[in-house]
Amino acid sequence: MKSTPVKYTAFVYTAFVYTAFWCTVISIIIAWNPNSHAQVPSDAEPTLRLASFDVDATPPVNSAMAYQPVRRLDELTLRCRGIVLIGAGDPIVLCAVDWIGIANGGHEAFRVALAQAAGTTPDRVALHTLHQHDAPACDFTAEDIIADLKIPGYSRFDGAFHRQVIERAASAITTAIPNAQPVTHYGVGTGLVKEVASQRRIAGPDGKIRATRTSTTKDPLLRAEPEGVIDPNVSLLSFWNNEQPIAMLSYYACHPQSYYLRGIPSPDFPGIARFIRGQDRNNTLHVHFNGAGGNITAGKYNDGAETNRMLLANRLADGLRLAEEHTVRKQLTPSDIRWSSLPVALPLARHLNEEDLLRKLKETPPKGTISYADQLAFLRRMQQGHKIAISCLSIGEARVLHMPGELFVEYQLAAKAMRQDLHVMMAAYGDYGPGYIGTEQAYSEGGYETQPTSSSVDPSVEPLLLDTLEQLLNP
Repeated sequence: MKSTPVKYTAFVYTAFVYTAFWCTVISIIIAWNPNSHAQVPSDAEPTLRLASFDVDATPPVNSAMAYQPVRRLDELTLRCRGIVLIGAGDPIVLCAVDWIGIANGGHEAFRVALAQAAGTTPDRVALHTLHQHDAPACDFTAEDIIADLKIPGYSRFDGAFHRQVIERAASAITTAIPNAQPVTHYGVGTGLVKEVASQRRIAGPDGKIRATRTSTTKDPLLRAEPEGVIDPNVSLLSFWNNEQPIAMLSYYACHPQSYYLRGIPSPDFPGIARFIRGQDRNNTLHVHFNGAGGNITAGKYNDGAETNRMLLANRLADGLRLAEEHTVRKQLTPSDIRWSSLPVALPLARHLNEEDLLRKLKETPPKGTISYADQLAFLRRMQQGHKIAISCLSIGEARVLHMPGELFVEYQLAAKAMRQDLHVMMAAYGDYGPGYIGTEQAYSEGGYETQPTSSSVDPSVEPLLLDTLEQLLNP
């Protein structure tokens, strides 16, 4: 038997030691390198990302708004802004616009365009307005009706500018998605908003509405009435990339007017409060949604003085700061996110009649919202079988409900009572087609909001909507 040469044995041993040394070094480098885990195991959950977008939605001088043409522009512009959530099924789009309303075919066209830009379906797009009155109103169905009838004076339905904003928003989404940021946490918080919201409908001893406390209330006796039924809290839903907040979405129920009919596009006090918070956290997109504020105004605290606009804005901003201070953050994974949507056929008001509406539309001078053209557009759309999507976004222990029309605050309070174990928030002023949506009792009480020229739905809408909320909150 031959013996192994000593030199060969030494060479093998040296090679072994050399190899072991470099394997150890490489292992240490790989363990230290933060980029070494770029390849995630196939069974790991996909990464959540958030893209934000923000475009100008201010109409130019001499163009039509809901009530008056634009005579000049102010320091603050109207915005169309929102977020796209990516990584939990098809993308989810949440968008808020500083307009008085987006209805019927306009609401559908907007959602279709945003969905295409985000690579999702329209039923996963929530589109809402804040309902400022010195702002545009959009309804492509009414635009077609006016064009067919050749009725003059309804320039507010001219959709050329509206389509430009839709294109801007869609383009902004397309640009934003490649730059979407990772989302690691979500946060929820509430803050008390003092001396802003008050009940609009003042009842008499017989239970009937004896007075309306409008956004500007000059009568000191009406301002002295109690706040009444409101939701005093602003809710805040935030998305974070570790310690950095990416987007903060706020929800507060109140008509957003301090003063208006000036011919100057204005985001009014909610837009100013949003601006203030944007300066507090300049690297975070702030998106504000109007809750169920159909029967809520700032009338108790606003006599129309111009100084009240900043007063109300600062009070809302204070509530938003409190909501952030009270925010509780939790880790967020794709499995914590769920989107539910139910198509609902709202019951038509019995007073809606096509021949009657056509006659009144031809005989009555044009007026601001809600006009006979608005009601005819909603009637035809519902008769054609269109339904309104009511949706719920589930984010961990938070639930965000997306509702149509000028919804009464009682719906928001009922939704919160249904799931007191969760953080329930509500955005109304989605599809503006139905106009005001009162409670069943409200239609028997009288008042501006439930009269035939204000509401296009039947009192039976209440049990239908409550059942829909129940289904969405208890899937």
